[in-house]
Amino acid sequence: MEIYQTDFAVEEKDDRSPLTLADKRSHRIICDHLKAISDKTIPIISEEGKDVLFNKRTAWEYFWLVDPLDGTKEFIKRNDEFTVNIALVCRNRPVFGIIYIPAKEIYYFGAQGAGSYKFNDKKIISRLRNRSVDQEKLLTPEDILSCSSRLPLDKDVNVTAKKFTVIGSRSHASQETEIFLNAFRIKYGEFERISAGSSLKFCLVAEGRADLYPRFGPTMEWDTAAGQVIVEQAGGRVVSIEDKLPLRYNKESLVNPSFIVQLHKNLNIF
Repeated sequence: MEIYQTDFAVEEKDDRSPLTLADKRSHRIICDHLKAISDKTIPIISEEGKDVLFNKRTAWEYFWLVDPLDGTKEFIKRNDEFTVNIALVCRNRPVFGIIYIPAKEIYYFGAQGAGSYKFNDKKIISRLRNRSVDQEKLLTPEDILSCSSRLPLDKDVNVTAKKFTVIGSRSHASQETEIFLNAFRIKYGEFERISAGSSLKFCLVAEGRADLYPRFGPTMEWDTAAGQVIVEQAGGRVVSIEDKLPLRYNKESLVNPSFIVQLHKNLNIF
């Protein structure tokens, strides 16, 4: 956030995507902390880290999957819709995920078997920001959960009684998405469309503010792992359009297939 308030420089990576000093610093801070809390026994894959060969990582049982700054384009536009994504993956499934929205000081998190939550308690966040090592030990998971809202926020919502909402990318529109939505409109009727940047789209689906997020075009595993846990533990699903199965991780290629994020499983999208 310090960098966000400055006239920061923007570099271009090999794939022509933007890179800022915030991406680099966030990568270093997060990876240093993850190494410390897991005693360097759990490996890390980060968007801004070095590539790890598949024949080495295929033997991993657990690993951290990190996007230090998801939505760099939104960061550059200064529209506040950028996030930090951290997931713990067991073999090929994410089992814990946290998405943080720095500009709004909102956390979304979920863990396998424990549900998904939204956390934005300002008093606790102030303790997190200003804590010392000793103070950190006093803040328990129970403290966080007691101040968090379980997702989706309205569990008794009647899907047919409200306007169906489809969320899309603010910076990555595609012709395939329009074709899919036109077919969806013919089958189910009109719907409301909203846009958001970064992994915030997963959060809004898990929260219940959006019902469907179709994504065509390339994304990487670190873009989706944390959001997948949060949506799944809120009762939704994140599935490949190709085989209708949940997205899998630690593949030889870290590129995701096109996918659907859906909160209400009783709606047959395919």
